[in-house]
Amino acid sequence: MPSFADLTTEKGLGELNTYLVDKTYIVGFVPSSADVEALKLVGKAPCANKYPHANRWYKTIESYDQSETTSFPKTEAVTVAAATTTATKAEDDIDLFGDDDENDEEYERQLEERRKAAAEKKKPKEKVIAKSSVLLDVKPWDDETDLAEMEKSVRSIEMEGLLWGASKLAAVGYGIKKLVINCVVVDDLVSTDDLIDKIQAFEDYVQSVDIAAFNKI
Repeated sequence: MPSFADLTTEKGLGELNTYLVDKTYIVGFVPSSADVEALKLVGKAPCANKYPHANRWYKTIESYDQSETTSFPKTEAVTVAAATTTATKAEDDIDLFGDDDENDEEYERQLEERRKAAAEKKKPKEKVIAKSSVLLDVKPWDDETDLAEMEKSVRSIEMEGLLWGASKLAAVGYGIKKLVINCVVVDDLVSTDDLIDKIQAFEDYVQSVDIAAFNKI
């Protein structure tokens, strides 16, 4: 169950941003009720400079209208301020005026935890794999284009470092709809230009492709 501090505070937004470093959604691989709940708790789009991952997630969920969000699958709820409650309980459990043996044991325990924390900091950090979340607008030729087949063709594209996500149809005008589809790419492995070329190769369905949003993860 995802748990954060108050999501209207910098601490809560920081925890959310860290949680979303390698995730597109709060729970699983498709938007769910947990995303809608968290969106309401955040209230407004987090600062893109301070919280880029939380901002990217917020913009993605915000792009869905109410009729779409009500159809999201129900998942576990988001817990807020649980960490603070736990910390407070731990403080209450410490008897500062207990006997000396208990105080010595607590001191040794805390000292050992600090040694372990210091040792962890000295460990070489794992190489971070740079990823990006890309939102694509795929436009058909006209209102007679088979959009289901168009999406099927787009999702048939397989590239190392490419993961397709959620999609929806959005009105363009004159009865024409476009395919709005999200994907996550590994920057070193997938070129967005190459990906767009592959999509536009389905020229029986695709008129053009635009990048609607691009966010580093």
